[in-house]
Amino acid sequence: MDKQALTLTVFGAEEKCASCVHLPSAKETFEWLEAAISRKFPDIPLTAVYVDIETSATTDWQKKMAEAIQDEEYFYPLVALNEQIVAEGNPNLKAVFAEIEKWKKS
Repeated sequence: MDKQALTLTVFGAEEKCASCVHLPSAKETFEWLEAAISRKFPDIPLTAVYVDIETSATTDWQKKMAEAIQDEEYFYPLVALNEQIVAEGNPNLKAVFAEIEKWKKS
């Protein structure tokens, strides 16, 4: 993968999990993260992908992660940067930004 590009992948489902009813939907979380990352890091080309765990996993990695979420190994929304999990459930923006900063320095 090109070092200069960053891929944000957010996994979720249309239906919220029972413990997440008070939180934004996974799709809303995806849109919020995409906008926040683009504003904070305008110099990094960002590819943002939303994967519905029920219907839209296409790559082997996406299918594996969607299955793991359905098997309750992870909570959704599950957030990954360049296929590395950085947050699940209710993602913390500072933690996501910290992971991007680490990626930039590597």
